[in-house]
Amino acid sequence: MLYTKPDYYKDFECIADQCEDTCCAGWQIVIDRDTLKKYTKIKGNFRKRMWRSVNWFRGTFKQDKEKRCAFLNDRNLCDLYLSQGEGGFCKTCREYPRHTEEFEGVREITLSISCPEVARILMNRMEPVQFISYEEEGDEEYEDFDPFFYSILEDARKEMITILQNRELSIVDRILLVLGMAHDMQGCMNRQEMFSCSDVIAKYTTKKAMQFAQNYQQKITNKEKEFNFAHTMFQHLFELELLKQEWGILLQETEDLLYQDKEKYHTIKKEFQEYLQSQIAVETSNYHHEEENATEHCNTQEDIHTKRQSINMDIHLEQLLVYFLFTYFPGAVYDGEIYAKAQLAVYCTWMIWEIWMARWIKNEKTLDLEEMTELVYRFSREVEHSDLNLRAVEEILSKKVFLSKK
Repeated sequence: MLYTKPDYYKDFECIADQCEDTCCAGWQIVIDRDTLKKYTKIKGNFRKRMWRSVNWFRGTFKQDKEKRCAFLNDRNLCDLYLSQGEGGFCKTCREYPRHTEEFEGVREITLSISCPEVARILMNRMEPVQFISYEEEGDEEYEDFDPFFYSILEDARKEMITILQNRELSIVDRILLVLGMAHDMQGCMNRQEMFSCSDVIAKYTTKKAMQFAQNYQQKITNKEKEFNFAHTMFQHLFELELLKQEWGILLQETEDLLYQDKEKYHTIKKEFQEYLQSQIAVETSNYHHEEENATEHCNTQEDIHTKRQSINMDIHLEQLLVYFLFTYFPGAVYDGEIYAKAQLAVYCTWMIWEIWMARWIKNEKTLDLEEMTELVYRFSREVEHSDLNLRAVEEILSKKVFLSKK
């Protein structure tokens, strides 16, 4: 079995009661069958607590009025863990925030950014993410699994990630190249010309393709269409299942701040981009100053990087795009929705950007990395942790919306 993980996987460690938003509240925790059977055999003083705290019919932990797990105590610690140890965890609690995508002979394991600590690791990361693969014993065959199609998707994703991490290109150009590749691959699949996908992948790694992306960006620039499209795509978030009431309030607040009229929207966007550029300039200046004084203050290079908390928006967007693309793109092997999977990465990242921009306005034109991180994990919790929501978003994106000139 081949396993693949991001290189920051090893950096994660649960901070338990120090976490600002516990994973044991706000959503329903499903108990796997094997653990449910084990719970029926618990004896001693904890037995009554167990029987009161589990919905045995649904196979879930009960929750209080605030949707906190019945085992979550006032210190945000798990009484089930304190009583039974790690062996008392169900599969969900044992694995979260680890997320596994399963393919024939392959397991791809990521860390979900719905976890505040994972979101913090990714948002503080400046260097490009690398992915580490290794073999372990064990294999299995899947019915109706197309290994050839999967290998094509793997090749495409590898090149897409390379493009997204090419910091010599603007983030918009990188996105257009990725979408263009996925769009043309979808065309090949629809025409049953899968062998042509290799040519498509190669085409989008050339300088000619990069120049095309830059020219295409200029052609599609239209303030009214851009505003209407942004507003329409944001409104789709209101159609999703609401997991926390606070999220609905945040969405409404974002819409009120950004989408009242197109002129105001574009003014906000321009000023926000100027603000972000100023943040990069400040970061660069501070970083060079710290390097010059590192010896004097006995700081190591690691200390310097640890202190860097300034915003570099292109890098933050890159990390999110790579995260969403790595996690969901190969899933097209099961439904054939190559373009929708690529658009999913762009859509989620774009909506987070819009929410960041609204928060900047609310804060009287200031924004820090801590707030950006908070909004990342809140978005992920609402969209990624509802199968209904993920399916709904993919249904919306099954239409070729991002590269449409209409």
